[in-house]
Amino acid sequence: MSPSDRGGNNFDLLRFAFSLGVFLVHAQVLSAAALEIFPRFIAVDMMVRAFYVVSGYLVFMSYDKSRSLKDFVEKRARRILPAYFTVITLLAVFGAFLTTLPLSQYLSLATLKYYLANLAFLNFLAPELPGVFEGNRFAAINGALWTLKVEVMFYVSVPLIAWAFTRLGRPAVLGILYLASVAWYLAFEHLFVASGRMIYFTLAQQLPGALAYFISGAALYYYGDRLGRMLPWAAAASAIFLQFNLGWAGTALQPMALGLLVIYLAVGFPYLGNFGKYGDLSYGLYIVHFPIIQTLVSLGIFARDPYLGLGLALLFGTAAAFASWHLVEKPFLRRSSHYVVANTAG
Repeated sequence: MSPSDRGGNNFDLLRFAFSLGVFLVHAQVLSAAALEIFPRFIAVDMMVRAFYVVSGYLVFMSYDKSRSLKDFVEKRARRILPAYFTVITLLAVFGAFLTTLPLSQYLSLATLKYYLANLAFLNFLAPELPGVFEGNRFAAINGALWTLKVEVMFYVSVPLIAWAFTRLGRPAVLGILYLASVAWYLAFEHLFVASGRMIYFTLAQQLPGALAYFISGAALYYYGDRLGRMLPWAAAASAIFLQFNLGWAGTALQPMALGLLVIYLAVGFPYLGNFGKYGDLSYGLYIVHFPIIQTLVSLGIFARDPYLGLGLALLFGTAAAFASWHLVEKPFLRRSSHYVVANTAG
């Protein structure tokens, strides 16, 4: 039995905290406003990697609880696709009002390419819309969506990994995948440092470089019980460890250290209440915050008053996430889904 089966857990709260952390850092990076406090105290790459850990834990749990492969695929599709497709479509439509080009020029092959590439999770092929946000520091429409491609590949990998469990054994498969992922990341990190070419940095962040975090979450789902009373101490040691730059050895151990810390906060730390009572806003906030910030930047709000821009971005982002949950996400989920149950629980 997994630790989260024993009662309440803090996964909903953590996911929202991670989304909010990404939002705050992007607000500073995109606006170049006097909000340096956020990148100084929030490591956005750690927020994203923490998401991967949570996914590893919960998605393998979902797979184990699914009646069939079809059931698993349907659950994952219901959770991620409706809101994602809605956001991509709405951004393509609203781009017509934001573009500096005539509508006849906006309705072009470039816009169609953006729409189709982003629907297919190939955001890197067409990150921009014609004439939209061209005066901003960055012209990307929704730069946060690159992680969704990685998430989808995680989902696809789960049945294959589970099949490998039956052939080689679960510990061996988890260990091999963890080490292979770390080796990939270290190799491309070395190439990036040696050459300065961003393509190597990008490849390091993608699958399989990110897989070690997903695997850490999976390992803690399967074997977290064995830590028992040691889990709080392991989490405390991990928190200290993550503060130091220990070269390649630190990089190799970081996924498991982060995993121990995140999963302890989720299932070992005292239950902090039903954070999903009013809806799971974490996914919605994550996929809408970037274009909202970009729009406010283009309107000059951040330039006039950084904290007004931040407040408006948070207000509009939360409202959009709330609407996404109640109008798009929740209607597509089964009544037995954890997200729906948490939302309806007293």
